[in-house]
Amino acid sequence: MPGLGVYIHIPFCGSKCSYCDFYSLPGQSETLMDDYVKALARHMDEAGTYLGKGSKGGISVDSIYVGGGTPTAIGHKRLIAVLAALKKKFILTTNCEVTVEANPGTADAKAFKKLRKAGYNRISFGVQAMQQDLLTTLGRKHTGEQAADCVREAADAGFTNISVDVMYGIPGQTRAQLTETLRSVCTWRINHLSLYGLKLEEGTPLAEAEPVLPKDDEQADMYLEAVELLAKEGLKQYEVSNFARQGYICRHNYKYWMLEPYVGFGAAAHSDFGGKRYSFVKNVKAYIDGVRDSESLMEEMQQVPLIERAGEYVMLGLRTVNGVSSNEYTRLFKASFDMLENKLARCKKWGLAATEGDRWRLTPKGFLVSNQIIGELLDTSEKSS
Repeated sequence: MPGLGVYIHIPFCGSKCSYCDFYSLPGQSETLMDDYVKALARHMDEAGTYLGKGSKGGISVDSIYVGGGTPTAIGHKRLIAVLAALKKKFILTTNCEVTVEANPGTADAKAFKKLRKAGYNRISFGVQAMQQDLLTTLGRKHTGEQAADCVREAADAGFTNISVDVMYGIPGQTRAQLTETLRSVCTWRINHLSLYGLKLEEGTPLAEAEPVLPKDDEQADMYLEAVELLAKEGLKQYEVSNFARQGYICRHNYKYWMLEPYVGFGAAAHSDFGGKRYSFVKNVKAYIDGVRDSESLMEEMQQVPLIERAGEYVMLGLRTVNGVSSNEYTRLFKASFDMLENKLARCKKWGLAATEGDRWRLTPKGFLVSNQIIGELLDTSEKSS
């Protein structure tokens, strides 16, 4: 049985990128950061006591992901305190994956060494691009050179599991520039890469500027060429946007796609545990004030119906190269897979899907239009269930 996954949200950052719609707060006071870390510790202590009831020794955790915001913006001492607080009430497995997100320029060699010594063993850097004009468009505050230096310093500090984020579809970006960025980061000591297409989220400064994005066909070419390039560099695709060397997939994110349980801590953090899905209030001060009263912390809680789980199984499974199993679908959800199979068979004729035994998966071309394919399958899933 898999261990529990834990997500910890650190909503602070030095400045907010022009495309970001995550809950994050730039330029906050040191006092607020201290109060937030203390609230996290109290929350984890109470949750650990509650969840550990009836178990021998407590709840076993095999993946931890500290995301944001920019976690490293609060400093390594606070991040070490957060991990120490979690360890007091939760049991970390010997191979527990402990990830922290970072932006270039928000931590130095000393911080990386301290974090590694404290138990963080995976680090994910937001790089996005190596060209300064593209970084400026995105509102990034680092240079390509700083990104390379940070990855080198993290590797020298003992991090052997390093990931970088790269973006395509940036206004003004060419295929040649994306290739240049990918070739550059592949020379670093990384073993995981996340490749995201830029989405103009409503209300963000970049969306309001109404920039001209590369055309759909150009973005499709960018994506397919990137998949091919990364495979040649030893970074094999295992999910729509994620690529890894052998043995280095992000085990925490894989929990989401496999519908495994996880709990979240922090303002705006989400959880899926015990058949229920819930989230916490999207307000740092309200989170700090309400951490002793779990009812006031929760923004929403719902029991997940079986029919909804069936849809999630299809939606999340088809994001991965493992895809979905017709036999597993029938066994788990007591429903026929026939209607879904008919639609996937049509996708296969168009080169968008492939089969192996009873498993169906999308091809790289299928991943490009996965939202449309999965949307149609979800409608079908509801009818068949």
